[in-house]
Amino acid sequence: MELGNDTHISKFLLLGFSEEPALRPLIFGLFLSMYLITVFGNLLIILAVSSDSHLHTPMYFFLANLSFVDICFTSTTVPKMLLNILTQSKVINYAGCISQMYFFLLCVELDDFLLSAMAYDRFVAICHPLHYTVIMNPQLCGLLVLVSWIISVTNSLLQTLMVLQLSFCTDMEIPHFFCELNQMLQLACSDTFLNDMMMYFATVLLGGAPLAGVLYSYSKIVSSICGISSAQGKYRAFSTCASHLSVVSLFYCTGLGVYLSSAATQSSRSSATASVMYTVVSPMLNPFIYSLRNRDIKRALKRIVGVPVT
Repeated sequence: MELGNDTHISKFLLLGFSEEPALRPLIFGLFLSMYLITVFGNLLIILAVSSDSHLHTPMYFFLANLSFVDICFTSTTVPKMLLNILTQSKVINYAGCISQMYFFLLCVELDDFLLSAMAYDRFVAICHPLHYTVIMNPQLCGLLVLVSWIISVTNSLLQTLMVLQLSFCTDMEIPHFFCELNQMLQLACSDTFLNDMMMYFATVLLGGAPLAGVLYSYSKIVSSICGISSAQGKYRAFSTCASHLSVVSLFYCTGLGVYLSSAATQSSRSSATASVMYTVVSPMLNPFIYSLRNRDIKRALKRIVGVPVT
């Protein structure tokens, strides 16, 4: 490695999942399949929403944005890992590592905010159905997405710039399959107190606030559904938010599971394995969750592939 001095690092080593050469083809095939399914599935959702006028509603507007972010999410980490497996290399250069960390933070935060906006949309649809079209107007929907991007870009940029001020030691091995902020801070030789405080503050504020919004929205939704007298009415109300609730549960439960498992085992390799759930598996399953239980999406997808719609 070309070190020059402590601050001029030329490369890092991504250790990935396994050192066993026999497992590399299996890992490559598995992640390539999941990546292609993720990209193809989310592109279909975007195409369905954009091509069908019946889907030009706030809920599907947020869904199309979520699908776009999920494609970016997996494209930030998986292609580099696949390339390293193919070339039997673990190297990622300094600029590539910093860029990967920036876009990973950006996509995580965008996912968080978009899921919160979708929860608010379901809250208005179920709790204030008569005022839905007035409240969830195109201007508000566009503003929610724009604010999500501004906050996410600003925080990711700030976190990245703070990492650029750090000096690094000679041990440049990252026990993960991508450059994660927490892993980078652990490798730094200089004082990371401000970085740690900024990371925890952003996690609590930018992660906790959207989660609190989701929980509040669904507490009101459940209360409203319980007030419906007929069983059929309750089922219809619940079915309108079942897909989103499934995606929210998958995202937050897998993300929380990563940090609980890493805290319990103190193993970076275990954390890397657990991270697959919310960085790869969750974006891959989202299109299936929304399409399998959604007649409108099914109908739009049938039109795209030329299947007669009944």
